[in-house]
Amino acid sequence: MNRCLHLLFCFAVSLLFSDWLLADEPKIEPGTVELFNGKDLSGWGYKMGDKFEAFDGETTSSDKRYTAKDQTIVVNPGKGIRQLWTKAQFPKDFELRLEFRAAENADSGLFVRGPQLQVRDYLVAGPYKNLKKYKPQDWNEIVVVVKGTVATCNGEMLEAMLKVPATGGIGLEADRGQMEYRKLRLKELM
Repeated sequence: MNRCLHLLFCFAVSLLFSDWLLADEPKIEPGTVELFNGKDLSGWGYKMGDKFEAFDGETTSSDKRYTAKDQTIVVNPGKGIRQLWTKAQFPKDFELRLEFRAAENADSGLFVRGPQLQVRDYLVAGPYKNLKKYKPQDWNEIVVVVKGTVATCNGEMLEAMLKVPATGGIGLEADRGQMEYRKLRLKELM
């Protein structure tokens, strides 16, 4: 009997502890799609004309410019510019949210159905050098609303009218330095 009570007590404590650990994770709103699963590059790949080199189940792209590690997509330094794209296309209006952390003077980009929004160590590499809420070498949030198309960083305006096509994927650019992306989420707007 004592052993049964002891096991029951341990089970109850573990349930309480797991709820406490998960309490810090924000809940995902209904209708939100996670573009990155946090563990590998499934759903992402390189576009080459009409061909798509998928990295489903892989933690590293074929040229090692992108790595899935510790719940982030890491853009690794290397030669030349590369673009990692979602396999999925997004024809409806949406809100895209993601967090990024740029190494000093890092240069990357976020492609929204094709057009690029610069994602960089803004205060050093520009073009948005006057941002007051940007946190160098720390996590920052970008929100892009594709319905009039507005882009912000930590609530500050980046682009008031980014012109985007009617459909397309989401892409991340590898250019200069290391960049990290996490919590890439897209929610269709009604």
